[in-house]
Amino acid sequence: MAVKIDKKIKGYSVITPDDKAREATAKAPVAQAQDDAQDSNIVHMHERIERPDVLIGSTYKIKSPLVEHAFYVTINDIVLNAGTEHELRRPFEIFINSKSMEHFQWIVALTRIMSAVFRKGGDVTFIVDEMKAVFDPKGGYFKAGGVYMPSLVAELGSIVEDHMKSIGLLHDPEMSAHQRALIAEKRKQFEERSKKNTDAVIAAPARREEDVEVTGEGTSFPPSATMCHKCSTKALVVMDGCATCLNCGYSKCG
Repeated sequence: MAVKIDKKIKGYSVITPDDKAREATAKAPVAQAQDDAQDSNIVHMHERIERPDVLIGSTYKIKSPLVEHAFYVTINDIVLNAGTEHELRRPFEIFINSKSMEHFQWIVALTRIMSAVFRKGGDVTFIVDEMKAVFDPKGGYFKAGGVYMPSLVAELGSIVEDHMKSIGLLHDPEMSAHQRALIAEKRKQFEERSKKNTDAVIAAPARREEDVEVTGEGTSFPPSATMCHKCSTKALVVMDGCATCLNCGYSKCG
């Protein structure tokens, strides 16, 4: 594009590639200083952060067959760098309330330790795996949906995991499209086979009460399913001589 010069030319210079390189080198420290100044304004979680007067949180209910009364778990979060692109919601404290006073001592100790871990900062997601690995020597139980819980502490860990996922601190490993299609196909095959078997029986037997209790209210898996050792869900059925999980797709033949 042509440019018309209206003023008298008093001097000129030609910009070479070396001049451009020197200019970029001179601008680099300034840009780095700006980035460092911006990073220094980002607030990271640490134990010196004072508790705000108001925190946002969620309350979860645990109804376990191991205890007479329900547990109510409240997890409060703190919002760091609110209103900026670096906004982050982190768990700050946890409270557990129940009428079951026989668990009062370890509940108070556990909530104080967990709250201290939350306020320490860094990666606190490890606490989920530690809690879910606790096994009750008297045995675990199935909660609603057919998911096996090895202990009451493990279910507390499961709740913390769900909460961390809801605030974006943890993410589920995404299942591939092939795995989703395989599970959908297996579920369809099992349902079709079950329907044929039902039609072949003149008087189908009534569902046993124990099946309803073990499977869990509102479950979408067959009452005859057993626990999958991979996802700990009561969704393992036998199809064509192979044990297949209708929840995670795990399969074992023989």
